[in-house]
Amino acid sequence: MVDLNNLKFGKIERIGKTDFQTRDMSKISKFESISPPSVFIGSKLQYPLVNVGILSPVGDEENASQYEDCEGWAKNDVSIRDVLKLRGGLLNSRFRSQVTDVRLNKRFVEIAKDIAISARPVDVEIELKDRISMGMGKDQVNTPHGMRASLKDAKVTSNVKVDKFVDRAMNDEIRANEGMKMLYSKGINEYGLQKILSVGVMGLKADKKMVPTRWSITATDDILSKDTMEKVRNYPELSDHQLFFGEFLGNQYIIMLFPGRLSFELFELYYPGSSWNPGTDFKASHDYEGFHGRTKYAENCVGGYYATRLPIVEYLNKIKRQAGIFVVRLETPSYWAALGVWVVRESVKRAINKGGLKFGDKDEFLEGVKKVAKIKYDFDIQEMYDRSWYLNVYSKQKQITDWF
Repeated sequence: MVDLNNLKFGKIERIGKTDFQTRDMSKISKFESISPPSVFIGSKLQYPLVNVGILSPVGDEENASQYEDCEGWAKNDVSIRDVLKLRGGLLNSRFRSQVTDVRLNKRFVEIAKDIAISARPVDVEIELKDRISMGMGKDQVNTPHGMRASLKDAKVTSNVKVDKFVDRAMNDEIRANEGMKMLYSKGINEYGLQKILSVGVMGLKADKKMVPTRWSITATDDILSKDTMEKVRNYPELSDHQLFFGEFLGNQYIIMLFPGRLSFELFELYYPGSSWNPGTDFKASHDYEGFHGRTKYAENCVGGYYATRLPIVEYLNKIKRQAGIFVVRLETPSYWAALGVWVVRESVKRAINKGGLKFGDKDEFLEGVKKVAKIKYDFDIQEMYDRSWYLNVYSKQKQITDWF
């Protein structure tokens, strides 16, 4: 069993490294391909300057959509190596731009916009300025890709199919948040919305600008979950205690729902040798919020906080109840390469979708969860109980309505 007596909390330094090998692409300068569709807006330049990249396999790929299909990967139980192999075959053909260039109808920016808003893969012709650089990056939010090169020229060679609701949201004078919520209600999922937000087609005409992909991913999770939480706060409290648990790609989740006002607390624990903890000490991060939400970025659990929260509040919205939410994520050494925050989102969805256990009494619930954690994951959750803001502070606070 893991020794948690000296558990170190705080913001985890993302310093792990993974080496990847790809085939030699040094002589390629011009090719035809199919974008999944996918565009990557980099965040490493001095904002508001960004790298805008068209992502596509090197070659004519009939199954291009599989390079971007996070939901499909989870559904089909892909391995880490499967994802790395797919993403390692993607080339980021990029150019530099100001984020406000989206308002100026510049040719490369317009091509990137067309690709990002397309409802299906897009045929492209790519010409590069220089040799392809190899090597896959590592990030706690973005899904990695394997190659990059400066773009000399690009052309879309197929018709771009745009969903009618996306077209409406792009051309109506409505704020980006409102447009995204409308599209979500029309069936555009969070992955599609992340791309649409990143290329700056949403919002009032005078305010439109591109958003780095890592920011757009977390912003989408945050916008959608906040909107859902507004609805959930008006529902009756959960009548029982519910437990969901599951594992995907070495990420183990224990999700506890308590009768009570809406709140959210997340512990992320990183085993030595896992993707974000290459050291020998057991580490952890912790963030939380009460009924009225949070106003500051979750700087400890970062993007994983918002990716975890969204599927859970969606579940509460579905059953028309509110609850206190207490989640523990165990990142084990089996998660040896970072694949992006989609792993968090899909892990939580899988745990909820497979169904859970219900308990009546709180003490019975806490003890039952403790037994499940020990049997399933060889983990003593008592340390998290002892450190929990929800269990030790929030759930014990009396509200004015309790006195009537």
